[in-house]
Amino acid sequence: MNTCYPAVFEPQEPLGFVVQFLDIEEAFTQGDTFDECVFNGAEVLTALLQIYLEDGREIPRPSENVKDAYHIAPDARVQSALLIRWARGDRSLAEIARTLETSWPSAQRLENPHHWPSLKQLDKVASVLGKKLVLSFE
Repeated sequence: MNTCYPAVFEPQEPLGFVVQFLDIEEAFTQGDTFDECVFNGAEVLTALLQIYLEDGREIPRPSENVKDAYHIAPDARVQSALLIRWARGDRSLAEIARTLETSWPSAQRLENPHHWPSLKQLDKVASVLGKKLVLSFE
């Protein structure tokens, strides 16, 4: 599952860019340099996805194979919460808690964008959801 969202960078005069995420209309920012735009994009994407997760809103999956787009990921906490929510699908948190042999609040924290789950927790929940935990650095 991919958590990198495509964004387009529109040049502005006299310098800089406006950054617009294609899958999340409210997510946009700007910067004077490409690196600043990527940093600001990750910040705004993280903040909006945190709000979506906290409010229980549906979160669109990132579009793939978007020509001329730069793909930006939210921070690791938001990524893990997103991946667990998407992998869980229609299964309730209560069902996940029972399968993990833990409490409902502990299972709920796995989808909390302010919580840092351990690798052991992520690996266990991935297994319960029929998935495999794969890590990468980019």
